[in-house]
Amino acid sequence: MNKLVFANLLRRPLRSVISILAVAIEVIMILSIVAIFMGMLNDQKERTNGIGADLILWPSNASFMNGVGGAPLPAKDADALRRLPHIADVSPVIQHLVTSGRVEIIWGIDYPSFEALRPFVYVQGGPFQQPYDVIVDDRFASAQNPATRKPYAVGDMIAIMDHPFRICGIVEHGKGGGKMVPIDTIGQMLGAEDHASNFYIKCDNPSNMEAVIAEIHSTKGLESFPVQTVTQWLETMTPERLPGFNIALDAVTVIAVIIGFLVIFQSMYTAVLERTREIGILKSMGASKMTIVGVVLRECAVLAVAGVALGIACVFGVQWVYLHLFPSQHFEITAEWILRASVIAFTGSICGALYPAWMAARKDPIDALAYE
Repeated sequence: MNKLVFANLLRRPLRSVISILAVAIEVIMILSIVAIFMGMLNDQKERTNGIGADLILWPSNASFMNGVGGAPLPAKDADALRRLPHIADVSPVIQHLVTSGRVEIIWGIDYPSFEALRPFVYVQGGPFQQPYDVIVDDRFASAQNPATRKPYAVGDMIAIMDHPFRICGIVEHGKGGGKMVPIDTIGQMLGAEDHASNFYIKCDNPSNMEAVIAEIHSTKGLESFPVQTVTQWLETMTPERLPGFNIALDAVTVIAVIIGFLVIFQSMYTAVLERTREIGILKSMGASKMTIVGVVLRECAVLAVAGVALGIACVFGVQWVYLHLFPSQHFEITAEWILRASVIAFTGSICGALYPAWMAARKDPIDALAYE
């Protein structure tokens, strides 16, 4: 029976290849959307954790996603916070979400206070010298500069929010954004001078974080502003709380399953029709209905396994291309999601073969042998 299964698949190579490609596309679609979203999420977590702060103070109307709450906090509130006991440093930051061209968050930082949280590690250059200077991380700098066809270097010009900025420094990634500009400059560009999106706070001792939170909430004007430890914020950054993540993933999964289901269904259905006499011969030799069903499902299983393997291999190729084109982005492929995508694709393929298998098992051997 196994020889029969492989012989049938090899007899119609084009149909088999198309079926394998359909399952592979299903796996690629699921893993790619997860890899991009999880990469964005974990990249943001890494950058925030690397700032060196203990606490984050948000405006009362802010979303948990950085950059979407505007810049409603008066920057002068940082001075009031610095006067509180157990606070070693406060750094106001503007995080602006840019969606034109490439989706990214531009960070506006107060360099002295932001540096005091945890020092930058410079690869090239140094701090801001002029209002329209920008500090970039090594991931962004590794991309090819279209003007020079080489990686970005100190002195190169880049456009941020349709304005030219000069790269003054390149730092190791993991602290703040991929592009950081003076907070006064981005404040002027956004019409939010002397304001901030949130404050990053460093305590004199991590054991005093709860006391600092209580002190902040007892300060006039800051009673309603939420304050989180960085650890608490990291725990909230999950796919379930990422806006649109589950919706997008469910939509892609449904589309992928439908594609795989229909292609396998059409392939197996046509194969059963073309092999009516073969089925009649098997049944006349004593093959049971379950044997016939087993043959069809085994053929489908071989196609599904080959498609899943091809899809997984292609995803790593997609990862290489994606990171080559967008080196500052993350594309995270995890064993958990490889297993999930494989199970989804395999199950969808088997379901697509069930009706053709049932139809084959119901064929009357006399009618099948007389079939022209």
